[in-house]
Amino acid sequence: MLALENITMRFGGVTALHAMSLHVAEGETLGLVGPNGAGKTTLFNVISGVFPPTEGTLTFNGGPLGKAPIWKRARQGIGRTFQIPQPMHELTVRQNLQVAQRFGTGRSDPARLDEILDLLGLAHKQHEDAASALALTEQKALEVGKALAVEPRLLMLDEVLGGLEMATKRAFSKTLQEVRERYNLTMIVIEHDIETIKALCPRVVVLNFGQLIADGTPEAVFNDPEVVRSYTGEAAA
Repeated sequence: MLALENITMRFGGVTALHAMSLHVAEGETLGLVGPNGAGKTTLFNVISGVFPPTEGTLTFNGGPLGKAPIWKRARQGIGRTFQIPQPMHELTVRQNLQVAQRFGTGRSDPARLDEILDLLGLAHKQHEDAASALALTEQKALEVGKALAVEPRLLMLDEVLGGLEMATKRAFSKTLQEVRERYNLTMIVIEHDIETIKALCPRVVVLNFGQLIADGTPEAVFNDPEVVRSYTGEAAA
């Protein structure tokens, strides 16, 4: 479904991604991990069209993405969340989803929004102000909801579980699994919590200093000595 070939991203003299190649199959749930500053969010920004790569090519559903802007990539089926929830101020929860849906699909589908609100546990707050009336967990759910409103085939989750307590993470992880199954999604998940990644992702890739250093099952990756040194700072057991 998604193919990255020799992707390099430079910001002035800083190379945030270096000659990265990565393939994600349709229906796959891929975990993306690494220490802070490894290039994970930069990779999401390149895929979603926030900025084009300095070098390399991206292919989605068999066609090149080229320099397509964010809205075109959304309409091709790429949806994403952001690390810090970004509700649209002075709009209700439902209106946030309506704007996202219009942006990503060019049309209105109230039934789809009803389904998303129910699935994410936000129906009871759909008419409340999104910027002031939501707890952190609900803000995270709204981020997922806005991404789902664009009707993605590829859903990219950028630390959507960050800052949540473990019990809440477990419950939210189950919701994400339901979301994936309901909409038959391919997913890429950035997450620092190893147990969450193990529960969600059969395959994990690890970035460090903008380079892909490991790719495999969670068990293999998290016992790789290079990953242990770069990601946890400890020696493998």
